[in-house]
Amino acid sequence: MERSFNIFQDWERNKGNNKARFILCLFRIANLASLNKLYFFLLLPYNMFYRLWVEWIFCCELPFKTVAGRGLVIFHGQALVVNCETIIGSNCTLRPSTTIGNKELSEGIYSASPIIGNNVDIGSNVCIIGPITIGDNVKIGAGSVVVKNVPSNCIIAGNPARVIKTL
Repeated sequence: MERSFNIFQDWERNKGNNKARFILCLFRIANLASLNKLYFFLLLPYNMFYRLWVEWIFCCELPFKTVAGRGLVIFHGQALVVNCETIIGSNCTLRPSTTIGNKELSEGIYSASPIIGNNVDIGSNVCIIGPITIGDNVKIGAGSVVVKNVPSNCIIAGNPARVIKTL
């Protein structure tokens, strides 16, 4: 995925949600540290500030290494946990109490993190775990547990999640 570093690239899609706008502007600045080692060291004090504000005060774990396309939407931002190796496509929506991450394969060995396509709408309290790929234009119902690949253009729900409708 091509990285874009306009700190206001999520601004319009989060219209009326000042908390998400603030979190995502801070995230986009912090994300510059993932470009190279020089930026990493220059932004080290900022990234400590970022972690304090976003993770501890806003309770939204969105690491600076996470790759996210433009137009990311965060509703409420409470209890959101995203693994730093996750890749999120453009125009995706994340709702509260969502966990996106890897799983422990054996002691100290972890799987890859999910790759989420473009225009994916993730409901509240969803868990997306493991080395899976979610296609484009997918809607994931609230409370779903996604542990297998998901094709594009569908609606999924359940525990474990399954396709309930093809778009």
